[in-house]
Order: sequence, then structure tokens, then C-alpha cells
Amino acid sequence: MKRLDREEKAEYTLTAQVINADTDEPLEPPSEFIIKVQDINDNPPQFIEGPYRASVPEMSAVGTPVTRVTATDADDPVYGNSAKLVYSILEGQPYFSIDPSSATIKVALHGMDREMREEYLVVIQAKDMGGHMGGLSGTTTVTVTLTDINDNPPKFSKSLYEFVIPEDLPIGKMGGKVKANDRDVGENSKSTYSIVEGDEQGVFEIVTDSQTQEGILRLKRPLDYESKRAFTLKVEATNIRSEPSSGGPFKDTATVKIVVDDSDEPPVFSKPVYQLEVHENAPLSTVIGTVTARDPDSTGSVVRYFIDRHTDLERQFNINVDDGKITLAKPLDRETDMWHNITVTATEVRNHSQISRAIVAIRVMDINDNAPEFATEYEAFLCENGKPGQVIQTVSAVDKDDPIQGHKFDYRLVPEMLNNPNFTIKSNQDNSISVLAKHDTFRRQKQEMYFLPIIVTDNGSPPMSSTNTLTIRVCGCSKDGIVQSCNVEAYVLPIGLSMGALIAILACIILLLVVLFVTLRRHKNEPLIIKDDEDVRENIIRYDDEGGGEEDTEAFDIATLQNPDGINGYLPRKDIKPDLQFMPRAGQHSGPNGVDVDEFINVRLHEADNDPTAPPYDSIQIYGYEGRGSIAGSLSSLETASSDSDQNYDYLREWGPRFRRLGELYSVGESDRET
Repeated sequence: MKRLDREEKAEYTLTAQVINADTDEPLEPPSEFIIKVQDINDNPPQFIEGPYRASVPEMSAVGTPVTRVTATDADDPVYGNSAKLVYSILEGQPYFSIDPSSATIKVALHGMDREMREEYLVVIQAKDMGGHMGGLSGTTTVTVTLTDINDNPPKFSKSLYEFVIPEDLPIGKMGGKVKANDRDVGENSKSTYSIVEGDEQGVFEIVTDSQTQEGILRLKRPLDYESKRAFTLKVEATNIRSEPSSGGPFKDTATVKIVVDDSDEPPVFSKPVYQLEVHENAPLSTVIGTVTARDPDSTGSVVRYFIDRHTDLERQFNINVDDGKITLAKPLDRETDMWHNITVTATEVRNHSQISRAIVAIRVMDINDNAPEFATEYEAFLCENGKPGQVIQTVSAVDKDDPIQGHKFDYRLVPEMLNNPNFTIKSNQDNSISVLAKHDTFRRQKQEMYFLPIIVTDNGSPPMSSTNTLTIRVCGCSKDGIVQSCNVEAYVLPIGLSMGALIAILACIILLLVVLFVTLRRHKNEPLIIKDDEDVRENIIRYDDEGGGEEDTEAFDIATLQNPDGINGYLPRKDIKPDLQFMPRAGQHSGPNGVDVDEFINVRLHEADNDPTAPPYDSIQIYGYEGRGSIAGSLSSLETASSDSDQNYDYLREWGPRFRRLGELYSVGESDRET
């Protein structure tokens, strides 16, 4: 009834039964019929995964597998040859071949070079019916790319390179570029450069630029036009990678000729650092040493020498500009500075910009110009009960000089003390001496202190000496020789007073001082300010004022703390109109016993702090008398309220709570003027 397609359905199962047409009753059991669809070649082969891409190394041998393709046929592979496929190449010969059965593509041509041709397009055909006539076919494409191998050596673009390099080219700077080209790609094209001939002194080096694959010729050591004006180098480029079958990396060489261009060079010192010596007692203008420099250029300019005064701020040295002789300009002292490091410059006369520098280290040699002296200011203590020959003090000396053979000091008493009956000295054989007592009859009440002058001499040439005095105090000691007292008790105890009696005397003295202090306090409570017909003014020295000194009887008058104009009345304000009337205060009258100054000041301070019409000062009387009798008048800023000043007084509110009220009053004054 319809056209059959085996690829859609290969088998049908039918059920049939014979029935009575009149009664619809079955005449036999149902029967099953199986119908199989027989295949015909109606489907061509198809490459499901195509088109393909493959790669193979260049120069591969014939028969090297490249890739494999696969085609499928929807026809029945069992019945007939409808699904039997045969593969062949339609395009791509003679470079590649394909196995008819396995569909493996292989290299068919020897010596395929990537540098000649890198990519090939191969057309593959699959045909069913075993490839016979009448069969159906399908095609696909395979793009074969030849991958690179290192089969090409690096090749310099030129066999000879020529560069001109200035003589003063800095170390590490580029002098020229060379490049070897390689037809390979990737890692196979990379090369390294080296100098194989012509640079025995190691003046140049060549490195590879990783980005451009160029050889950068750089300076490794300074050039000298006068010693060598040209170089001929042999440069080699070598591939980094090599193929195992090539027998080693590929190489290429080129010649590089370098011509040194003469430059004006600065003078060159014979040594970069000079070390000179001079004695500290050397007279002025003494020649300490000589520095030399020359112009390395072929023209040979004259050189002048100078001292960099930044390294010789005190100008202790001079230098001859023509011959480089360094002389002494100021006296030297080894004990102050042992070394002086100065910088000497050499400048060409023809070109002052060509300057070179050298360091000159000058060592100041020691002479014996300092006398030895005691290592410290010794003060010895001698016990009254000491024994003859007892060591009182060990004395040593120091010397600022530094002789090569070391210090050796000689100690002796001054000539007038050679027959000294009390003390003697003895050498300890280690540059120190011991001072010994000659007897045991020392008494503090007889003589408390002795002075022993000692002469110390060094072993210099000429020898130097100084006289140093050792102070020896006579003290009372315990039986074990421990010093107990050297002053007060030495005079009290011999009179016969015991320690208890001494304590009693001290207690009595303290009691008398207490009584005297109480008496003075009572006198201080007497009236200081007497409100009477006659104002008694006390001198400030009774209150320990540190103004004009204790002899100044005109220093300060206590009555200035009072306002004579306002003591019995109210002193009005001139600068503002108070918001509320402050009742005048009755004048303070001293009682029978007077008033204390501290209480008087505190009362006035309390009244001023609580008076809204008073300025924020401890006493208004200060401004009340300021400028009285002066032609200039008052200097007080409190009287500026009536002026035309436009000063802003808002900053008074930032001075703290004691000035807040003053700021409010001035603000009120300004607002009143505006209204």
C-alpha cells in the first residue's frame, strides 16, 4: 500500500484470521505473518566527522601515517555489497595516499618541506558496492599541515658588519646590532650569539634580544682610543634546538669590524686613592705628598689640580695647581683628628668640563706633645689607726699620645717633698704606684687633710711631665679599717661629748627653731591694712615679693590693692550700660587685729567674679589707675566702647569661661551702637 524503506523499518509482523462473513465467527485460529524488507543500495556513504584536519612533520618518510577517516553507509552490511566501502583519493596526489580498506592517509612523497609549502588539501572518496560500477559514493576533505622541524640553519643577513663606537661609551651600553635569520618557526628559529674570535681582552659582549632575536653588542670594559683604535670580531649564531638526526645545532658566523671614535676624556689619576702621612708638629707649608694625573687624549692637555673644599671645610691643606703637591695650611692635632680624607680634582686647561677626582687619605702621625696625668681625680682616705707602710691609694696615669712602643710612666715626688715624713710612693711595675703611710700618728684634730704632689713623666722624645696632687683625708675608722667619719665627729668627740649628748644638743636647737617660727607667725597676723584717717602702707618685702629685691623699699605698696576712689562707694563702668544695678559695697574696715592679705584678695576676687558689671579680672582697681596723669590717657581696651572701632570681639568667647562674660558685654555694646 506504501513504499517501504528498510532503513526506517526492516521487518513487519502481521496477524490474520479467517471469519464467517455472515456471522463474523472465526473459522480458524489467528495466524502470524512476518514480512522482512529486503535491502537495495539506496543510501550513499557519509563522513559524519568530516571535514578533517591533520598534521605531519615536514621531511617525514614515505608511508608515515597522517590520519584516518571513517565513512558510514545506512544500507544492510550483511546482504549484498550495498554497505561495502572502498576509499580513494580524488585530490592530493602525489603527496598523500590512502589505504582503500582502512582509510589511513599516509605520506606518499619524500622531502616535503614546510618552508616550500605548509598546507595541503586532500579530497577523499568512499564508494559502496565494493567500488564497482553502479555504487554510490560520498566525499570529504582533509587539510594536512606540515609541522616545523629544525632543518634550516640561522643565516646572517650580512657577512660583514661595521660599527663606529665612541671612546667614552658607558659600560653596558649598546654598540651595535646583528641578526641571523632562520626560516624555521617557533623554538626552532631561536638562536644565541657569541663572540668566538677577536676579543681576547673581553672588551665586548653580545646578548640575544628575546623579542627581536637580534644580537646586541655591548661594551664590557672601557675603550681607549690611544691604545687600540679598531677591533675585528667573529660572531657566531647557534640554534638553541637541534634535531637528533642533524648531528648537532646549526650555526652561522659573521665578521664585525668596530672602529673606536676618539673622544675628549677627563684626566686620569695615577692612583684612585692616595694615602699620605704627616706628623702633627709639622710646620706650615710642609709638603705632605703629591698627586699626579694626565690627559689620556692624544692631544695631551695640561692638567690643573684643586682641593674640593666640601671635604676640607677647615682649609687645613693646600695644593699646587700645577704639580699637585699637597701642603699643610693649618696646624694639625692627632688627638683631635687622626685622619683627614680630602678629594682632589684634576681639570683639563683646554676643557674645564673634563674633571676627574681622587681620594687622598692623610694620616696624622703622633708626636709626644701631651703630658701624662692622673687617670682620675683621686681622693684617698687614711685611717687614724692605720699601720706604717699601709697602702693608702693606688694611682695610675693616662696619656693622650699613642707611642708605637706603648706607654711607660715614671712617678716621683716633687723635690720639696722628698723628705716628706708622712708619705712615700712605691712602683707597682705596671705603670701605677702605691701611696704608703710612713707612721701611725695621724690625727684629725691635728690635721684633717694632706696634699701630696706627684710628678708623672712619660717615655716620649722629648719626655713630657706634669704635676698632679693627691688629696689625702684623715678619717676615723673601725677596728677592721672601714672608714666611718671624716668631718664633724672628728672635732666633737675628742672634746668628750658622747653621741647621746650630741643628739640632745640637736634636739634643743630644733625646739628653739620651732618657737622662733611660731613667734614670727604671730607677728604676721598683725593688721596689714588699717582703715584709718591715715593709711598705713606696709613694705612688700615682708611678703617675700621677688620683684625689686629685699633692699627695694619702693617695690610695691599694699594700698594699690585698694581703690581709694571706690573703697567707700561704687565705681561705675564707662564702657557699657549694665543690665542690672550692682549695689555698692561698703568699704572693708579692718578689725581690731587687722585683715589677712590672702583673705582680703580672695574677698575681692569673689566679688569681681560675681559682679556682672565688672570686667573678668581679679581687681578692677588695676584699670582704674591705669594712665592717670598721662597725656596719652588710658591704654585700657575697656574704654573702646565709645569709639568707632569695628573690631570683632567674638574671639573673646573662645578664651574660656573667665572671658565669656566679657565677650557677651562687648557684643551687647556693639548691638547698642548699631541700634
